[in-house]
Amino acid sequence: MAIPLLQPSEEFATSQADRAYFAIRAMIVRTELAPGSLISEAELMEALGLGRTPVREALRTLANENLVDVYPRRGMFVAGIDTRDLTALAEVRAQLEPFAASLAAARSTAEDRDATTRLVEELDALGPDPDPHALLEIDQRMHHHIYRCAHNAFLERTLDQYFVHALRIWALAMHRIPNLEPAVLEHRALLLAVRDGDAKRAADLMFRHVEDFEAGFRRAL
Repeated sequence: MAIPLLQPSEEFATSQADRAYFAIRAMIVRTELAPGSLISEAELMEALGLGRTPVREALRTLANENLVDVYPRRGMFVAGIDTRDLTALAEVRAQLEPFAASLAAARSTAEDRDATTRLVEELDALGPDPDPHALLEIDQRMHHHIYRCAHNAFLERTLDQYFVHALRIWALAMHRIPNLEPAVLEHRALLLAVRDGDAKRAADLMFRHVEDFEAGFRRAL
């Protein structure tokens, strides 16, 4: 099942290589480039309207992030998906994401807090029985918003990479999750804690959310 993937960092892309990176990464996560498939630089160049150099630089970065496998004399392939990685990803995210939430609560600017309020309003405006794709989309935006509000570029980039790997695995199990809504709606309390500067509560809520959300997908898998 295809899933939406926002690229909140794409607005900061300052080069053609950045543009290629975000575009190809989205294609991998959406499985438009299927796991295990051979990657054609020429096809990517044509699809993205970019030259060979930025596409090759993007693929090199994606290889460093374990989203592309490179085999000498054979070519480049989209990395496979191993559902067993979900546990390892959850272990890392359960440590780093609460830390990011606590930083976001402590460091949010007035502009950040306004954006947080708008996200809370979006949650409140969700109608009955919302579409799972819409739920996952807003879940992504909330996580990435908190990463940005931490105002630590290294932490944001690291968490963004882990989130992408988790998202690939979630795609395999979305159709087996009976109800994503409660897991997404629990972000409301988390966002309010971030907005109100309650670092400890923000960290505690994020830890519980990551653990519960991953546990639901592990059961489905």
